[in-house]
Amino acid sequence: DVSKGESQVQAFLDKGQPYRKSFSVKHTVEGIENLLEFLKEIERVTDGKKPSVILESTGHYHSPIIQFLEEQQYVYIMVNPLISHRARSTSLRKVKQTLSMPIFYANYSIKKKLSRIRKEVSNS
Repeated sequence: DVSKGESQVQAFLDKGQPYRKSFSVKHTVEGIENLLEFLKEIERVTDGKKPSVILESTGHYHSPIIQFLEEQQYVYIMVNPLISHRARSTSLRKVKQTLSMPIFYANYSIKKKLSRIRKEVSNS
């Protein structure tokens, strides 16, 4: 979850399996370095697999994070906020947004990857 000056981070090792607690990262040199350390930790835990990062497009607030991810060659998925809002609003149960967003993005990423894989297989 990206906002002005900071981002909320939550990692998942698998669907529904959060890795550590969520935490906040300031959009400063020190904050970005902390994010890099965290991403490297995930790589170690997953035997060298670089994690993909999913974030909502937030005007210009996401710019420092995107720049960092590109410089470090991390794959990222930018989600249109209208799509994520529409998908969240279809939930029957209301959950605090900051808790539900990482789970939503993880599920969204899995669906997108499966859809892309199905297309690649059917085109083969």
